[in-house]
Amino acid sequence: MKYVCDVCGWEYDETVGDPDNGIAPGTKWEDLPDDFVCPLCGVGKDEFSKEG
Repeated sequence: MKYVCDVCGWEYDETVGDPDNGIAPGTKWEDLPDDFVCPLCGVGKDEFSKEG
């Protein structure tokens, strides 16, 4: 599953994770910490939309 930042378009892909920011491949969206923010623009999880 992929989630896209509504503000800047950055994409979080659960199969890839975000290794540059310490999030392992396979990490589900709901398992991300509550304080997760978009690494590009800094908005929170509530500003992302599920893709697909």
